Amino acid sequence: MADSQAVRKKILVVEDNDFVRMQIIRFLDEAGFEAVEARDGNVALAEMKPDIAMAIVDVRMEPIDGFEFIRATRARDIETPVILVTGDNNPDLLSEANKWGVVAVLMKPVQRDRLVKTVTRTLHSQERAS
Repeated sequence: MADSQAVRKKILVVEDNDFVRMQIIRFLDEAGFEAVEARDGNVALAEMKPDIAMAIVDVRMEPIDGFEFIRATRARDIETPVILVTGDNNPDLLSEANKWGVVAVLMKPVQRDRLVKTVTRTLHSQERAS
């Protein structure tokens, strides 16, 4: 993973729960990524800059939830990969996630190894595609 540490990829973490957000940020930082944090979807939309390589977004937030965030970014022609995090086991959530091209849906509490592997795999496949 030395190549991803040479240029620290910026990952936007959008989570309204402070503990969960800080935990995800710590996992990413320890893995060599640079985390940009947002407490809600409105702040996250303002943070969506061209240098953001990926977004990790909570599904259930106010005033803009995870799917509204994705719809808003896609409407701006922003195709940044998105990982959703949720505590919700609803099967409709997975079909909605597939509809919007979500990379993965991770259950809370987010497991460090699964998060880092998913982020790393997605960013490497993105680099190969470009």
